[in-house]
Amino acid sequence: MDNFLKPSDTLNTSRRNAVIITEATLGSLTLIGLDQLWYADYPRSKFKTINDADEWLQMDKLGHAFSAYQLGKVGANALRWSGVRQQDQLLYGATLGFTFLTAVEIMDGYSEEWGFSWSDMVANAAGTGLYIGQELLWEEQRIVMKYSFHQTQYASQRPDKLGNGFLEEVLKDYNGQTYWLSANVKSFFKSSKIPGWINVAVGYGGEGMLTGRNESIDNLFMNQNRQRQFYLSLDVDLTRIKTNSRFLRSMFDIFNTIKVPFPTLEINDKKGLKLHYIYF
Repeated sequence: MDNFLKPSDTLNTSRRNAVIITEATLGSLTLIGLDQLWYADYPRSKFKTINDADEWLQMDKLGHAFSAYQLGKVGANALRWSGVRQQDQLLYGATLGFTFLTAVEIMDGYSEEWGFSWSDMVANAAGTGLYIGQELLWEEQRIVMKYSFHQTQYASQRPDKLGNGFLEEVLKDYNGQTYWLSANVKSFFKSSKIPGWINVAVGYGGEGMLTGRNESIDNLFMNQNRQRQFYLSLDVDLTRIKTNSRFLRSMFDIFNTIKVPFPTLEINDKKGLKLHYIYF
């Protein structure tokens, strides 16, 4: 297993072809599935654009940036495993998220329910740029984009929009989502004695949202107590935990998308400062 997971020192054509075929197949099947299982339930329309930059306290935009960053990281790592040179890793791998999400955005443009959003595209570009920029500047990811989630009271008030059950809520309930920029301390202060896996993380979340904008729908969801939340916490960069097992390294890389729970300081625009003894 470890030999299989070891990145190739030179171009491995078989691996590269397998990566390209796998990504193209999974991407195509996912788009077809979305078209048949999601968009088919809503009327089609002529291609249109929408301005949704002020919705959901921009939590949906953070979701776009996170997805673009993580998919781009997967794409680049897959090509690195194949022995592809760094320039092509960034050009063809790190842009995987941006390419896929652009296709989804175009599908939104032909749906009566949604529309092509330029602010979504900016968020997609930001996530991709965060990965590529660090590789060009430092040749490593010193600042990782992460995600955490806790269940809230809001999903039960509008399960059709915010999710019905934990798995749906993880994806849909913006009230329980937090997006983080987790910075590795040791990578910025090489000579320090700080453990190499310690990170400092700043997060952003929102609460009190039952609709995209602070508005009522059919005289419902009035008086929403919406607030922005900013967080400061410690974190762990799992990829910097030393191990000789490439399988463990791969598992650490996967789970490094999730912020490790720690005591957290919250600053919001309603109640000021708040300390969480443990925050998910």
